[in-house]
Amino acid sequence: MNNRGTSLIAACAALVLGLPVSSDAQTVLDGAYIKEHTKTQRVVPYPFIREADVMWYRRIWREIDVTEKINQPLYYPLEKINDRKSLFDVIKDGLLVDGSITAYDPGADGWEDEFKRPLLTAEIKELLSRTDSVWVDRLDGTGQDLNVVTVETKSENVKRYRLKEDWIFDKQRSSMDIRIIGLAPLKEKLDQNDGSLRGYSVLFWLYFPELRYVLVNWEVFNRQNDAERRSFDHVFWTRQFNSTIIKESNVYNRVLADVKTGINGVLESESIKQDLFEFEHDLWNF
Repeated sequence: MNNRGTSLIAACAALVLGLPVSSDAQTVLDGAYIKEHTKTQRVVPYPFIREADVMWYRRIWREIDVTEKINQPLYYPLEKINDRKSLFDVIKDGLLVDGSITAYDPGADGWEDEFKRPLLTAEIKELLSRTDSVWVDRLDGTGQDLNVVTVETKSENVKRYRLKEDWIFDKQRSSMDIRIIGLAPLKEKLDQNDGSLRGYSVLFWLYFPELRYVLVNWEVFNRQNDAERRSFDHVFWTRQFNSTIIKESNVYNRVLADVKTGINGVLESESIKQDLFEFEHDLWNF
């Protein structure tokens, strides 16, 4: 057993016996018990699907608004705390710190989602930061100086995620499978003059089966029970999020916003969601 483990056990024993504990930061236990956390959680593999067994297939694109209450565990905490990070911080560290995932060029319009061109680390850093100029008052009050500052993209700037997923009915297993293929963080586009929201832009696309190996090692806040741990991978696997369908596979390759806007677009999105539900329901006869 290493020294740190021995120190933690000694600290726990002192707490139980009511003995004084050293103020050394490494021997202070933040909680009532030692929380085991390993960064080598294993990903549950997807069941294998043969092409011959695919009886029905549909591709869907949807967007997740992480400011919605049900989706807030993906958005918070905005600053890293203990063993929890926001989804964007997990992705950012996986790209720039660990180098364990690959980002792909989204194209000029953000819809190049076929994972054709991997981005270099320098390109990712450029996407996640920008330079800006600000006027700063001089200390002596004689005027202002123009300073150039670097603005980093933070979790609070990424409030939406775009998913590309496949809905497949496997006749061999008689089951409907939903496979997320790609995930893209969407950054806010703000007006340079008044700072108002002008829309969202895709930063990059991530291949989700590869991203799962990072998501499985980070926990998501559970509102019902702190002791029941859920990883980001578990949240996506069990569909514990709310989203809006923005596109389905179609002959024109159009998004819903190109055809219907406003309340009509929302109704069309809900209609597609209902069609998917009814199709799966009608597969079974009792």
